[in-house]
Amino acid sequence: MGNLALAYWDQGKWTEAEKLEVDVMEKSQQLLGPAHPDTLTSMGNLALTYRNQGKWTEAETLQLEVMEKRQQVLGPAHPDTLRSMGNLALTYQNQGQWTEAEKLQVEVMQKRQQILGPAHPDTLTSMGNLAATYWNQGKWNEAEKLQVEVMEKTQQLLGAAHPDTLRSMANLASTYMNQGKWTKAENLEVEVMEKRQQRLGPAHPDTLTSMGNLAVTYWNQGKWTEAEKLEVEVMDKTQQLLGSAHPDTLRSMGNLASTYQKQGKWTEAEKLKVEVMEKRQQLLGPTHPDTLESIGNLALTYQSQGKWTDAEKLEVEVMEKRQQVLGPAHPHTLTSMGNLALTYWNQEKWTEAEKLQVEVMEKSEQVLGPAHPDTLRSMGNLALTYQDQGKWTEAEKLQIEVMDKTQQQLGAAHPDTLTSMGNLASTYWNQEKWTDAEKLQVDVMEKRQQQLGPAHPDTLTSMGRLALIYQDQRKWTEAEKLQIEVMEKRQQLLGPAHPDTLRSMGNLASIYQNQEKWTDAEKLEVEVMEERQQLL
Repeated sequence: MGNLALAYWDQGKWTEAEKLEVDVMEKSQQLLGPAHPDTLTSMGNLALTYRNQGKWTEAETLQLEVMEKRQQVLGPAHPDTLRSMGNLALTYQNQGQWTEAEKLQVEVMQKRQQILGPAHPDTLTSMGNLAATYWNQGKWNEAEKLQVEVMEKTQQLLGAAHPDTLRSMANLASTYMNQGKWTKAENLEVEVMEKRQQRLGPAHPDTLTSMGNLAVTYWNQGKWTEAEKLEVEVMDKTQQLLGSAHPDTLRSMGNLASTYQKQGKWTEAEKLKVEVMEKRQQLLGPTHPDTLESIGNLALTYQSQGKWTDAEKLEVEVMEKRQQVLGPAHPHTLTSMGNLALTYWNQEKWTEAEKLQVEVMEKSEQVLGPAHPDTLRSMGNLALTYQDQGKWTEAEKLQIEVMDKTQQQLGAAHPDTLTSMGNLASTYWNQEKWTDAEKLQVDVMEKRQQQLGPAHPDTLTSMGRLALIYQDQRKWTEAEKLQIEVMEKRQQLLGPAHPDTLRSMGNLASIYQNQEKWTDAEKLEVEVMEERQQLL
């Protein structure tokens, strides 16, 4: 029964898995007693199924009971006890209860260090888990320190090319990436990729994973050509190795589609995403989590092309199926509701958008807590809807709360913090509070320049917004200087016909107009018009 439950679990059939696991647990309790190791294992398995359905309370209750009974029966430092503490910590993590997760993981790490030694594989695993909790809180320095230690000890213990060593290097690279330390991240990922190519061959799944990770680093730097080249290679090799319908193949196709989308290559992106969706429907069924994710991704491509009817139709389908399969308050259900609200928002269906976003926010607060990143994101989305309806007081109140909580949780320079500051600056801008808007936007721009570099897409977005604030204050020189820099960097980075490039050209033309530089304005506007005619 347990094995069949596991098979259901792997297919995302949570209801069937849960039903069997409840049966196994209850029979184990009757047959073996409530504290028998097999009973506790069955309780742990059921807790994981609850966790995957977003039933955090049920998962936490079971895992707490398993942990306490193992502490009583086996002692506080037994490997099974420590494992159950680690599982409970992950459930806390999923609820955004970082303090509780961190406290447990520190305890697990310290006990393993005492019992097994500082370089034992299980100790290093617990250090890696704690680093992940730091990572999710935006505590990059603490995460980096632990990950460097894990990497160095793994290198000493297992060698420079051991799979665990390479995995630890990849984790550290991910932390560097989130700190905007692109060179360090890229260097590590290139090393991981090359060692895997030498050791495992150019087409091994782990080699392809490392190539995909390097592509993500290129992607985050806006190096679309390099990212695309790697992702095409990953996709081709995965297709040859695993077949055209294998989950890893479909994932690689989805990644390549996202890179096409970022470059404004809508036709290529849409074609790939349709293929991914159709193959997942055939392979996994219409309600499998991966199928629904691919439908949602295709909807986002339709959104980007302004195909609102197509996007809305798909998003309604995803939302309804997730409500049926996962329940109305599951995080994935709430994500799909938020995506549908965004499509309403883009069609200026403010009432429908606001209604959904209020529901998402309230359920997120109940399920995840008022300070969870997903809750704060939902508050930010609702604030934008208030903003577009001219409800400045409601928008400003929410955005200040989001900004303050994000700063406390993640730090002053975290990407989510900077996004919240930029959104609040926009609300100030719309209320003509120029001083407040400019101060925030300068802060956002400078921090992004330091963290991400002067040519990163997010840096350029913040520069463009600051230019608009200067423009509305008639600071033409400052506005023009920034917009020219944004336009030139986008032309180099994205190409002359990318939508973001054309938008920055249009903004610069507007500044020229306001200064009565008619020839310069006309030249830009003609160029924008011609590029859009060819593109659209």
